[in-house]
Amino acid sequence: MVRHGTAGFHSLQRSSHFSPSLFAVVSISALVAGCGGSENSTSSVGGGSSVPGGGSAFGGGASAASGGNTSTGGSSATASSAPALGGASETGGASGTSTSGVKLTGGRSSFGESTGGAGTGAIAATGGVKSTGGAGSGGVQSTGGVQSTGSAGSGGVAPAGGTKATGGTTATGGNKATGGAAPTAGTNGTGGTTGPGNTAGTGGATGNDFCGRAAAVTVPTGYTKLAWHDEFDADGAPSSTNWGYETGFVRNNELQWYQSKNASVAGGLLHITAKRERLANPNYNASGSDYKTTRQYADYTSASLTTSGKQSWKFGRFLMCGKIPISSGMWPAWWALGVSGEWPSNGEIDMMEFYKGKILANVASGTSTRWVAKWFSATKAVDATWAASYHLWRMDWDTNAIKLYVDDTLLNSVSLTDVVNADGSSPFRQNAYMIVNLALGGDNGGDPSSTSFPQDYLIDYIRVFQ
Repeated sequence: MVRHGTAGFHSLQRSSHFSPSLFAVVSISALVAGCGGSENSTSSVGGGSSVPGGGSAFGGGASAASGGNTSTGGSSATASSAPALGGASETGGASGTSTSGVKLTGGRSSFGESTGGAGTGAIAATGGVKSTGGAGSGGVQSTGGVQSTGSAGSGGVAPAGGTKATGGTTATGGNKATGGAAPTAGTNGTGGTTGPGNTAGTGGATGNDFCGRAAAVTVPTGYTKLAWHDEFDADGAPSSTNWGYETGFVRNNELQWYQSKNASVAGGLLHITAKRERLANPNYNASGSDYKTTRQYADYTSASLTTSGKQSWKFGRFLMCGKIPISSGMWPAWWALGVSGEWPSNGEIDMMEFYKGKILANVASGTSTRWVAKWFSATKAVDATWAASYHLWRMDWDTNAIKLYVDDTLLNSVSLTDVVNADGSSPFRQNAYMIVNLALGGDNGGDPSSTSFPQDYLIDYIRVFQ
């Protein structure tokens, strides 16, 4: 991303994502002269950054979805472990009066202990323990026995017909009813132990990030530690320990006004949101010297986050999982600048940059002309289908080279002996800080006037291993 500078320090003078206006793809060893220009310059030559990102844990979350671990009919489905309709005894059985007996429909045995067990006609149904007539019609006691309909029926204490009534103590069907001990549908109901969607959200299997990689942070082979990271797991404003912000019109004649409130964290993602909205430029001066003051209004807003003054690194593996907007006018980037020196002699690395239908992977150093960079660039064309997914951008930077990847495909490799300043100094043997931003228009971004807003640049995580 080509940035224009004046005589100041790289903060506003560097050309972040300083990419050339007429961008030329070069091989690893080729040099591309970027026209970084002055603060007043309106053109830029240079590269950008590259690539896509996949997905960590999508809709569906870490827990089981519909159907869950025990879905409909789970471990105690309809017709659970209790006796079925009819309870322990059939008609005329051994227990009391309430309909459906001791257990509800679907007890331990479906259709077991059929109607009559402990249900209607329980301990003493009509005729009670003694049926009509007892041992014989006209027996010792009158019709109604010990208990007729109700607790004690007409006819006194004992029923006519003697001690035992027809049907005995245990009703037909015994203690177990038809249907056996297990309920229909077995231990698990429809859907089994895991409901639709699995245990992870949309876009990934269990334990995956938005880029489809294992979510657990693992130190790669050849590295000893996770030196720094932001997983963007706490909703609200991004961590103030990790990030600061650029403000206002900053570089490259871009259209957006940068402000911190266009950056937020929600759902495990950093959202950098570009909006079409008009703000008055507090620095407006009609007779000013450059666009930062001569524009009375900004018609767009966005955010640019930086680790400058908070954290910087020399060498390591840098990773970002993200999804970029590629509509007309969009210019998202993730890049690094050396902590010392004026741009481009402080060195620029565009780990991810997009504009006008392509992602870029760039490395730039200084030349004998102030604010003019020497570029080592590579590009890859992308379309809406590609941009609909998350992709993993990576930089491996060591004492020998800078290598830039997307989804583990090498885009650009540059030897540190080739990227040196005009005085022979190397800008890539010092610490560098990161910037992640969404620019609009300007020297390279294109025209956003026909684009619908808001536009979101989404980032799952950024990590640095050393």
